[in-house]
Amino acid sequence: MQDVGHRTGAMEPRDIPVDVLVVGGGPAALCLAAAMASEGLRVAVLAPHDPRAPWPNTYGIWGEEVDALGLAHLLEHRWSNTVSYFGAGDRDPMAPANRPTLHGRDYGLFNKVELQRHWLDLCDLHGVRLLQGTAQQLRLEPPSAETPGGLNVLTTAEGCDHSARLVVDATGHEPLFVRRPDEGPVAGQAAYGVVGRFSAPPVDSGQFVLMDYRCDHLTPEQRQQPPTFLYAMDLGDGRFFVEETSLALAPPVPYDTLKTRLQQRLAHRGIEVLQVEHEEFCLFPMNLPLPDLQQPVLGFGGAASMVHPASGYMVGSLLRRAPLVARAVAAAMADPAAGPAPLAQSGWLALWPVSLRRKHALYQFGLEKLMRFPEAQLRAFFATFFALPNALWYGFLANTLTLPELVGAMVHLFLKAPWGVRWGLMLMQGRELRLGLRLLNPVGTRS
Repeated sequence: MQDVGHRTGAMEPRDIPVDVLVVGGGPAALCLAAAMASEGLRVAVLAPHDPRAPWPNTYGIWGEEVDALGLAHLLEHRWSNTVSYFGAGDRDPMAPANRPTLHGRDYGLFNKVELQRHWLDLCDLHGVRLLQGTAQQLRLEPPSAETPGGLNVLTTAEGCDHSARLVVDATGHEPLFVRRPDEGPVAGQAAYGVVGRFSAPPVDSGQFVLMDYRCDHLTPEQRQQPPTFLYAMDLGDGRFFVEETSLALAPPVPYDTLKTRLQQRLAHRGIEVLQVEHEEFCLFPMNLPLPDLQQPVLGFGGAASMVHPASGYMVGSLLRRAPLVARAVAAAMADPAAGPAPLAQSGWLALWPVSLRRKHALYQFGLEKLMRFPEAQLRAFFATFFALPNALWYGFLANTLTLPELVGAMVHLFLKAPWGVRWGLMLMQGRELRLGLRLLNPVGTRS
């Protein structure tokens, strides 16, 4: 284990207990560490790698969402020409199937270097200690005169101990310490993408394509298999990002299948890849159950099931919810006798209030339906979804609607959908009933 200190290179003592120890080094870990420290708490981050190491993946966000957070300056690209395609597609670019659905909203791609630096700068400003080591075991040290509530002691594989009143697990979708129930197969959104140069533009100049479900490039046998869509954008200067994506499936669609489909899609339109600058492989769970909200370790990010079950987005949620969690924990820390369990409980209740738990159940209910839809039914569903009033579909995807508004949006969609989609939404074939009942008794609510 080593202490990588502040960005100034200063070394920190390694055995001084802190208020909060955040385990992890990705966006969730740095976001919450910065928020906790801004509340005056003593915070350390522990990661198996240098938390300043570059992040491999890209992160998107709607323009209105990033504007509301005051962080539009962290975007590397921003598009106003945002579209999707939900027709079957054919060779004729003027055919109805090739007419785009216009979204009328800006979409942005974070500059991942600047986003990381934003959080690192906040961590530096508030004295967050950056530690490098592999977390291994967590135990509770009994109360003492100095720590009447007791302390968490985390031991690393390198043999170092770190003490904290509260430990936050931000290690991702397969967390080290956070417990969650086993509710069956977990559906993953998988994607294979390429940043590079092409023989012809794969999307129009200045365009961002959220979903291209056209499937005229597939064989009849492939069209009977789980559908995939293209997520693509013009990066300027002759560079494009194209990514073949599966909405969600258990088990997930293999990368080889996604790569083959992307190559078929491009070849069908007479496009060759001339230069590959970067290949992107993404896989994250979409329907993770909520964690045990009574446990004495707090989770954040993927470890806390914060991925949006309908859209896969998380960064906007991290930015909005981290300050709420930090304020709740700081208030609980004011009681010197508060131990790990009540401190974690304060954070869990701020992160997952009853209203958000009910919304999570609704989103998972919807995803369970969509995973069963064949290609034509799924295209019809999304064509109807994006025909909803703009504020409704945006709020649905950004998770900014209130619970009554979310229910209203789902009812609106059902009434507007063609009968084939309505029938698919009414069928109860799997876990839908159990998920729907969580509206009445959300996870973590005592009956």
